[in-house]
Amino acid sequence: MSSSKLTIGLFGFGVVGKGLYQVLHSTPTLQSSIKKICIKNADKTRDIPAAHFTTDASVLLNDDSINVIVELIDDADAAFEIVKTALQNRKAVVSANKKMIAEHFRELLQLQQEYQTPFLYEAACCASMPIVRNLEEYYDNDLLQSIRGIINGSTNFILTRIAEDGLEFNEALRLAQQAGFAESDPKLDIGGFDAANKLSILLAHSFGVITRPDTFLFNGIENICQADALVAKEKKYSIKLVAGAQKLSTGKLAAFVLPQFVTAKDDLYHVQNEFNALTTESAFADRHFFKGKGAGAFPTASAVLSDISALRYDYRYEYKKIHHQTDTELTHDHYLRVFVSVDELDKINKDDFEWIEEWHNEFRYSWLIGIIHASKLFGRSWWKQEGVSLILCPDPVIESIDYKKVSRRSLELAGVV
Repeated sequence: MSSSKLTIGLFGFGVVGKGLYQVLHSTPTLQSSIKKICIKNADKTRDIPAAHFTTDASVLLNDDSINVIVELIDDADAAFEIVKTALQNRKAVVSANKKMIAEHFRELLQLQQEYQTPFLYEAACCASMPIVRNLEEYYDNDLLQSIRGIINGSTNFILTRIAEDGLEFNEALRLAQQAGFAESDPKLDIGGFDAANKLSILLAHSFGVITRPDTFLFNGIENICQADALVAKEKKYSIKLVAGAQKLSTGKLAAFVLPQFVTAKDDLYHVQNEFNALTTESAFADRHFFKGKGAGAFPTASAVLSDISALRYDYRYEYKKIHHQTDTELTHDHYLRVFVSVDELDKINKDDFEWIEEWHNEFRYSWLIGIIHASKLFGRSWWKQEGVSLILCPDPVIESIDYKKVSRRSLELAGVV
């Protein structure tokens, strides 16, 4: 492909698609052009002539002169059929559809291998932040100990406004929608689904684990209230929706997407508004910190453009960690230090906790900090119900508990010793 011009068939002409079209048509040195654009609604008024568009997907997928398909639509099921057919027709594919990739990762991997055709999706994970290729190329052997970051710009914008402007959640959400950082139906973002889909993709590239969001703990920020933000401020924390994966001493992996208190010493503390960030920790390179815009048309279009450019040099993911996998797998056999607030005391079962470090009871707002086994959260819904907010504490993962120390600590907290 490196010796020929890239002729693109584009699916979707929303904000990102328009941005990509403008860039490609104003930069002839890229040796890439869009031949045809497939859209859903033919009656919608658009800025370029109608001759550029079609509603028939086969026009793009069966055109032998089109050698790259760029998929930028919202429908995950339709996107998979488009990508599957394109790969079967030996057309390279670039996609930004994280839900589709997370749900069909294994099938997409098999299609790439069977038809020897590249499928790139940098824009699906952290928009302008080039993390997938870094995980693939720089950390190309099994040295990573953990990845941890903010991988949804919409929720980070909302949490920033709650903390800095004293807004309640719904007010901050409306502001995010007005700024174009949240959709009119924001459930995928604020419910944690978007970040969970992204983490499942990153787990494959960082640890060689192919999985789906329903195999690890995840939640969004819908139940975060101003009272939680005030507790965070009191303790000199900020609240972030954090996606993390950490190798345990057993070689297994603890993974989650959950709100978390972060301290001022944490790299994520100062990541504000729509920015994304990711920290990697490896055996020899220690810590690396990546930061970039994670929401908005042009940051996403820049990642799509980067993938298109990489195709000119025959770039493809090698999936070395998957192909040379040992026995890394997800586990819930560990403990978490968590903050839980409730508007009614009967919404929490204190017996689920190994022990409780702090307990504060007020009218219509009570909270505790305690240690709970991850299995007491996985598959259960009490901590996701309305009026309950669960936030991880700093350094939340605990592999095992020394109950002698726990007993003494409990007595100290009770004022006995």
